[in-house]
Amino acid sequence: MRAPSLPLTRDLILVGGGHSHALLLRMWGMKPLPGARLTVINPGPTAPYSGMLPGFVAGHYARDELDIDLVKLARFAGARVILGAVTGIDRTARQVRVAGRAPIGFDVASVNIGVTSTMPDLPGFAEHALPAKPLGPFASGWAAYRDGSGTASAAVIGGGVAGAELACAMAFALRQRGRPAQVHLIERATALAALRPRDAAKLRNALAAQGVTLIENAEVTKITARSLRLADGREIAADFVTGAAGARAQGWLQESGLDLQDGFIKVAPTLQSSDPAIFAAGDCAHLTETPRPKAGVFAVREAPILLHNLRAALEGRDTLRCYRPQRDYLKLISLGRKSALADKAGLALSGPLMWRWKDHIDRSFMRKFQELPAMTPPPLPAHHAAGMEEALGSKPMCGGCGAKVGRDALASALSTLPPPIRADVTALPGDDAALLLTGGARQVMTVDHLRAFVEDPEVMARITCIHALGDIWAMGAAPQAAVASLTLPRMSEPLAERTLTECLGAITGILRAEGAELVGGHSAMGDELSIGLTITGLCARTPITLGGARPGDRLILTKPIGTGVIMAAEMAGAARGDWVAQALSHMTTPQGTAARLLGHAHAMTDVTGFGLAGHLLNICNASGVGAQLEVGKVPLLPGAEALSAAGHASTLYPKNRAALPFQPLGPKEDLMFDPQTAGGLLAAVPGDAADTLAQLRAAGFPAVEIGAITDRSGQIDMV
Repeated sequence: MRAPSLPLTRDLILVGGGHSHALLLRMWGMKPLPGARLTVINPGPTAPYSGMLPGFVAGHYARDELDIDLVKLARFAGARVILGAVTGIDRTARQVRVAGRAPIGFDVASVNIGVTSTMPDLPGFAEHALPAKPLGPFASGWAAYRDGSGTASAAVIGGGVAGAELACAMAFALRQRGRPAQVHLIERATALAALRPRDAAKLRNALAAQGVTLIENAEVTKITARSLRLADGREIAADFVTGAAGARAQGWLQESGLDLQDGFIKVAPTLQSSDPAIFAAGDCAHLTETPRPKAGVFAVREAPILLHNLRAALEGRDTLRCYRPQRDYLKLISLGRKSALADKAGLALSGPLMWRWKDHIDRSFMRKFQELPAMTPPPLPAHHAAGMEEALGSKPMCGGCGAKVGRDALASALSTLPPPIRADVTALPGDDAALLLTGGARQVMTVDHLRAFVEDPEVMARITCIHALGDIWAMGAAPQAAVASLTLPRMSEPLAERTLTECLGAITGILRAEGAELVGGHSAMGDELSIGLTITGLCARTPITLGGARPGDRLILTKPIGTGVIMAAEMAGAARGDWVAQALSHMTTPQGTAARLLGHAHAMTDVTGFGLAGHLLNICNASGVGAQLEVGKVPLLPGAEALSAAGHASTLYPKNRAALPFQPLGPKEDLMFDPQTAGGLLAAVPGDAADTLAQLRAAGFPAVEIGAITDRSGQIDMV
């Protein structure tokens, strides 16, 4: 009997993808803690690195050079990543609340969410200005303004080091683009007061060299669409206004019940909050015994201490370490052009050499996340059965539809089954669901089962439910009832309860929205998460089958394709996090409304394991027709074609291609055979498809006409 896998017994949640948590994920991937399930929650798939922001603003770095890819990092760490905004922590229930999903249980949690520099009390700021933090929205907003044309006017509120860096960078960037510009830096007191006089003087000279107008001892009272007003009555022209005056804690911390200092989480030297199970690091934390300014250097230095203490808490040990921050630290201040000011212990050096030093430090830090160590699988035993290498293949088996049995093996096995002998069961060979006649009602029934390809059980449950419902929708039926079958990885009872609650809640929500009910199911434990659903639906009229397509019908596809190649590349650490996030978004989008709008189709199917070309072939074979597939019109998910061109493919791809030999080769053509999970509906509709497409798009579906049905039976022409 095979030795069982080690069970999961504790949940660790990282709230936020700040510098401390990013480093922690990397270190965790090198040495995970057996039995601990790690989760990172962040609003988006990336976390920007603050050290390179001034260089980006000046135009020295591209936008994507700022970002730490949390999806790749989580895959390396064996963690699940949840993309969503945290709205609160329930300390009593030990749950983190995330907008749009069920609460997530934890045993130990850590908060590293950074700060905001918004100014809620300043009239007009929310409508007409952009805070410098959080960095992501600011970077995108500045890039759009910087790359415009014509005369420019910008203002930075807050004359500290951060504000001065931004003002220098803005002025330099606008001048480099040939835009006449006025840039103002406004401080309510004395600017650059935190610096030593010698350093402050050098930075003032840099501001003047970049043409920045420094206004001190001036209070901003109002911001309008084209200017900001000062308390003394002056009006400063500014099309782009940002705030860099200090740091504010995120609002939901006020309701956390944790001890706070000016809204920031008070932590002991162990980085524990007033709740010993909740830790905090970075700018959102206040070091009660050794207060320090908000600076990324402290978040970076806290990471190893945080990792040690989180592991100790998960293990039930009390051997926690203390973080002792340095009194002084190196400040490398960008001066707009490729020049920087170095400040530490009274030393004040500036010039291009300091910039190269800063650039080296920043790029070295980012390489920690861009060049993750390769984790090689264990070698095969010295003695093993013949054929094992071929069965394993050259890469890990994909999940979802990429893990399905190939078309030929499935068709061969199904051919051995006898035809139904019950009068109330209608044979529909190769169709999406079985047709049952029950008391005069037409009922369809289907079953689908997916092996997990993402670590998040709730997202996997949503994908599986929508994937299974595709068979019901494709036959023009209304979902009725479902039973679920879940296999969980070995885990403790509390973790099993949390996981089942997340999965069943997600499934119920989707079914209820379609007027269906989850009526029961079965659960077990095994090596990995897998979810299955058996679903019934009711047909108000004759079901739509594969066999009704007619020459002249137009082919409509309701979702872009590419989920197979993206998730295969994600397993290999090669897919960008935003590509993965968009693929998951499409996979978790229900299609009940689209199916109803396509209710007049002659034939319809959902595009899943056999790929777009394979499912179109199913329609052609069942209908005795052919098809012309216009490859250039087929919508693709972002990143899919680039990954295909780089040689990435799902494990089911070769078998899908073998079903339609002699088709054109190429990155986009290959994607026609890419297995999809929870893919779009493919419908053959009569007449002009323009009205149907307009209705689908108005309902939010990126539907496209991709070809037509022809009279060349069994022949698919890819053009």
